[in-house]
Amino acid sequence: MSVVAFGVAYMAPAVVMSIFGVIAATSKGAAPTAYAIATGAMLLTGLSYAKMAKVHPSSGSVYTYARKELDSRVGFLAGWALLLDYLFLPMVAWLIQAIYLHAQFPAVPEWAWLVINVVLATVINIVGLKVADRVNRVLLLGVTAVLVVLAVLCVHYGLGHGGTASAGHAFWNHATSFSAVTAAAAVAAYAFLGFDAVSTLSEEVRDPRRTIPRSIILTVLTGGGIFIVISFLMQWAHPGGSFPDQDSAGYLLSTTVGGKTFADVANIVGMLGGFASCVAIQASTSRLMFVMGRDGALPRRVFGRLHRKLLTPVTNVLVIGAVGLLAMNLSLADATSFINFGAFLGFTLVNVCVIAYAVRQWRSGTRHSPVRYLLLPAAGAAVDVYLITQLGGTAVRLGLGWLVIGIVWLAVITKGFRRPAPEMRLGSDGEAGPAEPEASDPLLPTA
Repeated sequence: MSVVAFGVAYMAPAVVMSIFGVIAATSKGAAPTAYAIATGAMLLTGLSYAKMAKVHPSSGSVYTYARKELDSRVGFLAGWALLLDYLFLPMVAWLIQAIYLHAQFPAVPEWAWLVINVVLATVINIVGLKVADRVNRVLLLGVTAVLVVLAVLCVHYGLGHGGTASAGHAFWNHATSFSAVTAAAAVAAYAFLGFDAVSTLSEEVRDPRRTIPRSIILTVLTGGGIFIVISFLMQWAHPGGSFPDQDSAGYLLSTTVGGKTFADVANIVGMLGGFASCVAIQASTSRLMFVMGRDGALPRRVFGRLHRKLLTPVTNVLVIGAVGLLAMNLSLADATSFINFGAFLGFTLVNVCVIAYAVRQWRSGTRHSPVRYLLLPAAGAAVDVYLITQLGGTAVRLGLGWLVIGIVWLAVITKGFRRPAPEMRLGSDGEAGPAEPEASDPLLPTA
């Protein structure tokens, strides 16, 4: 169960509060239904992740799955699509920070909070400071306590304003439609990002071929259950999808059900935990870019360098910080949609990898269940592609544009697709390999 707890914590369950307004507004007041659909979609993909984790217990990466089961060039494009996720994840986290801090301290404009968060996190990662694991655990406990108290307050408020008779409207009401809840589910899937992180623990558990696949499924179900329950209680306390500001609706709802003091305390606890996450996300993304540069997947002279004294990928950290500032002109819904394009594309490829693996096994004489290895992965891929179509037009155009750039760059580094794509040497723990510079390589250190 500790592996499942790690996976759920990695998903950051408090995000259900942060994006509640966006999900409720998009679904026309049926947030828990949107999360239920997203849970079903993620479960299909989770089943495919579980199968791949059993076949490749030490990798834990859609990049590796695609490279081994499909082709090195497809693997590169899978990694390229996920890089879009990693670039925008810090931006969304910083945007959420700015929105909720502005809601509590309106005298400071939202853009200023964004700049403050981006600059602080960027400086911390350039210097190479790390938030202590003990601090992260304390913050996680604080966020968990906030969610529990919020749930109790929502029940108390819901019973006093409409009673149980209005509870059913939280799942479906006269304004809700299938297109609305599926569009909301496409955004709600953002909350599930990271469920596959448990696959990186294969070397730390007994019998990983059995433990990791089960843990992936349990992580999706546990996380989905939390999202459905909390969003239901919040939707029950606030029927419909209309808010003065949907981006900061979580703070406004906390004020309604628990008073300003509770909302302020909950907000500060959430923001402290969120900032620690921002630092960690930016750090891991910069390391991934370093590995891609070191191994030739990105321009090596730009991204494959570490600072001579600080031993941090300064250029990469600055690029991520610059991308984060783009959030000044984005809504929370648009920002999360940008991330989900790359995620859904990666999820689609994981499902395709299972089918490719099964076909290869059948050709060699080993038979697998057509339902588990063909029908379910095909359904998972179809659902993921459908959810891509439900993202905003801007997100789809950005994602396709990013993919085109990746294809062009792939053509360059493979001499017109005639050579295999360079292989990224990811660490066995699923992280972006060692960060220390190689003394024999003069390209890595910079002045």
